[in-house]
Amino acid sequence: MGTAVSGRVYRNFINGEWVAPNGGKSHLNHNPANTAEVIGEFPVSSHADIDAAVAAARQAYQSWRMVPAPKRAEILFRAAELLVKRKEEFSRDMTREMGKVLAETRGDVQEAIDMTYYMAGEGRRLFGQTTPSELPNKFAMSVRQPIGVCGLITPWNFPMAIPSWKMMPALVCGNTVVLKPGEDTPLSSYHLVETLVEAGLPPGVVNLVSGDGPGAGGSLAKHKDVPVISFTGSTSTGRIIAETCAPEFKHYSLEMGGKNIILVLEDANLDLAIDGAIWGGFGTSGQRCTAASRIGVHKSVYKEFVTGLVERAQRLKVGNGLDPSVDMGPVINEQQLQTVMNYVEIGKKERAKLLTGGHRLEQGDYAKGWFHEPTVFGDCDAKMRIAQEEIFGPVVSVMPIDGLEQGIEVANGVPYGLSASVYTRNVNAAFAALRDLYTGIVYINAPTIGAETHLPFGGTKQTGNGHREAAVAAIDFFTEWKSVYIDYSDKLQRAQIDNNN
Repeated sequence: MGTAVSGRVYRNFINGEWVAPNGGKSHLNHNPANTAEVIGEFPVSSHADIDAAVAAARQAYQSWRMVPAPKRAEILFRAAELLVKRKEEFSRDMTREMGKVLAETRGDVQEAIDMTYYMAGEGRRLFGQTTPSELPNKFAMSVRQPIGVCGLITPWNFPMAIPSWKMMPALVCGNTVVLKPGEDTPLSSYHLVETLVEAGLPPGVVNLVSGDGPGAGGSLAKHKDVPVISFTGSTSTGRIIAETCAPEFKHYSLEMGGKNIILVLEDANLDLAIDGAIWGGFGTSGQRCTAASRIGVHKSVYKEFVTGLVERAQRLKVGNGLDPSVDMGPVINEQQLQTVMNYVEIGKKERAKLLTGGHRLEQGDYAKGWFHEPTVFGDCDAKMRIAQEEIFGPVVSVMPIDGLEQGIEVANGVPYGLSASVYTRNVNAAFAALRDLYTGIVYINAPTIGAETHLPFGGTKQTGNGHREAAVAAIDFFTEWKSVYIDYSDKLQRAQIDNNN
């Protein structure tokens, strides 16, 4: 499985071949825990590279769409089997390029495995409907049809899971793919594509073009021969994608930001809630769209909860994710680290109470990486910027609330609507929260992270544009409906005109 052309130099994958970028430009991918370690040299692709990849995908579409869906699915199943065998290898490479701890990268690869198996199963379903006609001797049904070339633009924080969420349903439905992975973590997408090729995917069906967002990603979104764009990333970039796709009436799915909340009610199991807050707030160094960056705690248990949360946050060990004793890795790059540090200063200026953390870690081994302390602000107001804006780092804002009603108001009072969580032993409160939280995902007695591949994933408001990833919802996005009427009456029947008596 050697993508490396010379040492650690990687190329684009177009029409079944590894090819150098058109302009010959490349960038170095560094380990965020130790920037002296170069993971590889990856292409900086141009519009010409995107053109070539789209042309290959467009040509391959004509034959791939004719492959029976169960046969397409068999290739995905073989790919899932290969991913299982290589899970540890791919997990370690992901920790080196992305930084999150090995337990989390194993989960990332496992999610790709789960999605690939799941979509392989859909190859023998892809159900439509049959329904009685309102006229005699007439048959009515609906079928799904593929759309064409799908442009997939994926982020760096889940570098194998998220490409699999998009790629596997697109492929099983009969579409072809051009994948533009996150610039900071391309290696995991290379592993995924190599695995599909080894499983028997024909040339041109999947193409991988590495590069930055404005260049490679922008060219892909604008391309007139790409009718489908699926994007995961920031809300600001998602808005640009939407504006780019709208004039051509492209299908586009946007999975964007979140400012997710955990509500801790007065009857909650506080130890369990603290466990969830630590995992939700500091897992992946807070670099998840589902991260629990806000916590609303009932005033009657606020002091006890905050004391426990701070104590647990201070015990977290920060370091290289390959070290099994480490709880939290670095952030992805210097720019993201600066963003986190800027928001810490914003929190201080807003007079939030800094309870723990708040500093860059830069002594000893930390000097080689992009590390930040787990940080907790207390006594926050719901309207503070640190409680409204997505930070994408290990910073959590805790707010006192009077009860569920105020908690719901606070939860819904942000521009995003991805995920929310409520800790309570009161079944009435739990169901009221399920009803009233305006988010795409709700958890009861669990943190705001932990989605499974067989349920829809996505959010409301500025988190998305109404589409969902995973499960059958992904099949809906990557197919078009076709309604079919077969009249075997051997005479003209005029539907409602002949059926109005």
